[in-house]
Amino acid sequence: MRVTRIGLVVGFALAACGTDSINDGADLSGAATKHPPDHKPPVGATGQEIFRFDTFGDEQLWTDKLRMHEVIASAVSPTIALSVGLKVDADALPPGILATADLNDPKTTVALIGLDAVVGVMGKVDGSGKLHEVGITCALCHSTVDDSVAPGIGHRLDGWANRDLDPGAIIALSPALTDAQRAVYSSWGPGYYDARYNIDGINDPAVIPPAYGLAGVAAETYTGDGPVSYWNNYVAVTQMGGHGNFSDPRIGINIVQTPDLVTPKLPALRDYQLSIPKPPIPESFNVASAARGKAVFEANCSRCHEGAIYTDVARTLHAAAETGMDPLYATRSATKLYRTTPLRALWQHPPYFHDGSAKTLEDVVDHYARVLGLRLADCDKSDLVAFLKTI
Repeated sequence: MRVTRIGLVVGFALAACGTDSINDGADLSGAATKHPPDHKPPVGATGQEIFRFDTFGDEQLWTDKLRMHEVIASAVSPTIALSVGLKVDADALPPGILATADLNDPKTTVALIGLDAVVGVMGKVDGSGKLHEVGITCALCHSTVDDSVAPGIGHRLDGWANRDLDPGAIIALSPALTDAQRAVYSSWGPGYYDARYNIDGINDPAVIPPAYGLAGVAAETYTGDGPVSYWNNYVAVTQMGGHGNFSDPRIGINIVQTPDLVTPKLPALRDYQLSIPKPPIPESFNVASAARGKAVFEANCSRCHEGAIYTDVARTLHAAAETGMDPLYATRSATKLYRTTPLRALWQHPPYFHDGSAKTLEDVVDHYARVLGLRLADCDKSDLVAFLKTI
């Protein structure tokens, strides 16, 4: 199968809803922004700037094909945007502006986009408050905020998966979709995204993963298709709709676009992602139980989850049957296999497994005890869960 740009235009309007809070757009139209007028990071931008603000030219999809700028300007109020998991960077807002915010006016959303305040959404807003184009960045799915101002509004937390984000509901706002496509997108729910649906037409979304704590991890993605730059490239071109090149004969994709706005930025983007630390362990946990759980872990789990990052340092991949996983997601990938999950900050990002089928760490332990035939008493399971929360 050869996939071209035209074949990818079908649907991922993942950026549609602008977002959250402020009075009418006129109040903010003259506010200074952090970036040049075309809202592109400057040449030589840091990895953080690329991660947060670079659309890789994906306006060609979200604006030109999916017309999301029209949807936002006419129908996406901050209330709607917040309801589907969009986040607002409080540090990008003028002081005191939230006191007079009108959360039911799409002009407020447009104004926020003009301030670069909507995490992962970039747009061009003119002096009269009109939104001319919109695109998305890596931060849309892989950043959130700390809710320090209000739910959905606060300081950025790069690398944290936005499990509140409902990509399907956002995509469904596009006027370019068919009813059949809307039905698929509406089935995903918050925290899920299918990065292959527009390639193979199969509906099998996976949990949006965190992008922190990747340093030293040999297989960064669920199926170990390639290193982090491989996946950044794949997503930027095939999912975000960026103007760049991506080729992988294993999955029949060969996309060439000139100029390539993606490939030159991949090294800096990779370095930034590898620099994002995992969140700190919660201060309150049962020390004695966790210590006993570590012994249980070492006796039963460390053959695959080894070393300081608790993953397979040899990058060994596994057939779905080995670990009792649903095989469908793997069969759609380049490797057809699953990697050993690096156990980083597990307390922070339920649900677990690629498909979210384990809602709690207790479910994870029960699953492996059953599939691998581990003879664990209830107290062993409880201690193991306590230890997993400290990783």
